[in-house]
Amino acid sequence: MKPTSARISQIAFLALFLFLFVQTEYRGHDEINAAVNAFFRADPLVAASYLLAAKSWTWLLLPALLMVAATLLLGRFFCGWICPLGTILDLLTPKKRTRRPIAALKGNMKYWLLLPILSAALFNLNLAGLLDPMAILLRGLTFFLYPLMGLSARVGWVWLYRVLGERRDAIAPAYDLLHTHLLPFRDTIYPLAAFSALTLLAIIFLEYFEERNWCRNLCPLGTLLGWLGRSSLFRRIPTGLCSDCGKCRELCPTAFDRDLLAKEECILCMECQMHCPKHRISFRLTPRHRGAGPLLPERRVLLGGMAAGLLLAIPARFRLPKKESRLLRPPGVRNEDEFLNKCVRCGECMKVCLKSALYPAAWQAGIEGIYTPLVVPRLGYCEYNCTLCGQVCPTGAIPGLPVDTKQREVIGKAVLDKNHCLPFAKKIDCMVCEEHCPIPSKAIRSREVETRGLDGRLRKVKEPYVVEEICNGCGICENVCPLETKAGIEVFAVKDRTPISEGPGGTAQDGSGLGYR
Repeated sequence: MKPTSARISQIAFLALFLFLFVQTEYRGHDEINAAVNAFFRADPLVAASYLLAAKSWTWLLLPALLMVAATLLLGRFFCGWICPLGTILDLLTPKKRTRRPIAALKGNMKYWLLLPILSAALFNLNLAGLLDPMAILLRGLTFFLYPLMGLSARVGWVWLYRVLGERRDAIAPAYDLLHTHLLPFRDTIYPLAAFSALTLLAIIFLEYFEERNWCRNLCPLGTLLGWLGRSSLFRRIPTGLCSDCGKCRELCPTAFDRDLLAKEECILCMECQMHCPKHRISFRLTPRHRGAGPLLPERRVLLGGMAAGLLLAIPARFRLPKKESRLLRPPGVRNEDEFLNKCVRCGECMKVCLKSALYPAAWQAGIEGIYTPLVVPRLGYCEYNCTLCGQVCPTGAIPGLPVDTKQREVIGKAVLDKNHCLPFAKKIDCMVCEEHCPIPSKAIRSREVETRGLDGRLRKVKEPYVVEEICNGCGICENVCPLETKAGIEVFAVKDRTPISEGPGGTAQDGSGLGYR
């Protein structure tokens, strides 16, 4: 077992991560005061990719700078004491088994992952979230395991109700307690759920070959922390294997592949100190510095990794123009490129979306947009008074806005399709979209016109029209459209996302209603 202090720290931070994960959910309150985004804001890889890609600073990432400072002082302690994914790997790893390292993962593989990520970020392609361990864990939980838990709990409870019959009222309070504090607020099936789960399971499966296989050979965050911790003052004494023992090589999960301690790989688990038969090993702060070797990998890997980032950044910017028309981003996002440079692809905004409007992008936004949030109005809509997505975004890619400001933010513009909309196509009244429009002065209105019906007779029909100047593209009109397949009204992206303005007396100015096609 690990030293009590390290194991307690691991369990405590894993429990904190899971607690914040459950709290990052709508629980009947308009504000979320504690969210799992705290882990991302303390993530140096997220901070580095943000700074390189966005070329700007946000105080939201101040905890990451504090983590960098702590790593420079203590070394790569985050991986052995805090990282929730590392803790899960430790808990699932068999305590005694023969190591069977995968040769292809050894050597410079971790640099071939980290360097292209940082290089691509420098060329405005932020893909760090795809391989960040916190993001991988959170996506696996958000998109697959948590919805599966909610579905299983509900199905199981229905079965239990049937078994108990008239006595089921006795256990109703228990289900209310679970639903209020633990289960997801709504049932949602996410795209990329299976891929997210398989990625997490693959990392766990690597433990079958070697302890902390992901951490020592692949993890870009761990590699970055290892670079930062090479010159730390917190050192293991002695730095190498003792000539008459060598048990450290068996105990160390990451850093003793050679006779000399690989300081950039040491996660300070202190297994060697706890189980040293001679009691020779200690970890302490010391100003004495012994050569740790060059900071960077060999030149060919460094240059090759940077070139790979550039070559990845060029084709990743390609997007299909046809798909861009339906590329709807969360409220407050006004610039697509700036949003992509800041988004960490964590999935928190999708988890808290009150009306299931946000889903992870697959290929709609190209390679650079994978896992970024999209508004899909046919599946859900942006609740007029909800600001949860901006509250939980760890990097401010979705800005946190007051309710009245968010209500004026433009997601897109609604457009009526005369070939499908019932008043135009069938010559019958249908004002479902107008009735549900949340804009106080109504962005969808109707006017009575005389037209010839399908039977050839003249009749009066209320035809809807869109007031573009006050439509914020929330998507509720498309969501509630009674047509079963393609909606008679759809929301399309617009280049100009300037917030809608209010007219005198708080009433939005009427427009000409150009929302037809």
